[in-house]
Amino acid sequence: MKIRDRIPIITTAVVALAIYVTCGLHFDGFFSLRVFFNLLSDNSFVGVMAVGLTFVILTGGIDLSVGSMVGFSGIAVAVLISKHNLSPLPAIGLVLLFGALFGAGQGTLIARLKLPPFLVTLAGLFCLRGLALTVSTQSIDISHPQFQKMVDWAVMLPGKASITLTGAIFIATILVGSFIARQTRYGRAVYAIGGNAASAELLDVPVKRTLVTTYALSGFCAALGGAVFTLYTSSGNAISGTGMELDGIAAVVIGGTLLSGGAGSVFGTLLGTIILGLVQTAISFQGTLSSWWTKIFIGFILLCFLLLQKGLERTASRALASR
Repeated sequence: MKIRDRIPIITTAVVALAIYVTCGLHFDGFFSLRVFFNLLSDNSFVGVMAVGLTFVILTGGIDLSVGSMVGFSGIAVAVLISKHNLSPLPAIGLVLLFGALFGAGQGTLIARLKLPPFLVTLAGLFCLRGLALTVSTQSIDISHPQFQKMVDWAVMLPGKASITLTGAIFIATILVGSFIARQTRYGRAVYAIGGNAASAELLDVPVKRTLVTTYALSGFCAALGGAVFTLYTSSGNAISGTGMELDGIAAVVIGGTLLSGGAGSVFGTLLGTIILGLVQTAISFQGTLSSWWTKIFIGFILLCFLLLQKGLERTASRALASR
């Protein structure tokens, strides 16, 4: 990989480190392990969702339905457990299956019928939001004893820190996603399609099958994000994922994945998610600023990374033209 291709991920790492060090110097206790692992737990559902979204954006596509999938899967898990007396693991399993099938359906429309990903997944957003509100318009608490054990599960660390189940799922998703992206034939096909879909097809890359699999993976990760959200809040709410797809896209782009596809990494998405969490945590530590400033700072950071991407694209174009 050329140094130019590493610039986005290097920039993301530098920005994350700079924000972390700055906050640590200004706020007492910010450097503690407890704050760091709380950062992972508090942003786990966005991070898990963003992993699947990373693969979609790597192909040059987009998935706007992931936020609504988080809301639907969360309320579905809550209803299956609290009202239908289903055990937590089967309930979560059913929701994950639904997420993968729904994503595969969207992928089929995009790959087979050549429909625009933006419009297909926008339709999916509305469909899932309506389904979620049909299931329940009220927040539903989950009091199942097995579910409570999952909520309370944690690995204790020094300094009163702990890795909760939500944080552990987030870390596991990052590791598995990184392995799939870099060490499997499917991952290489994703990068090839994002680089140039027509050339990939000429090289016998299964473009259509890969796209269907990618949107299925995105739906699966979004449904898993919804399940993680229920563990984080011990409840399900149909509107909980409203706008969360934008947070996921921001995490992926800030993490260095190009919107045009073909370049990026799951590890970068981890850093992007951490940056979002750092901004939110810093504002909560500061105390006097409104939480809405989080959106302002994230918007500014996102714009900076988009400008960086545009600059890299122009540099690459000039390099090719000069040959």
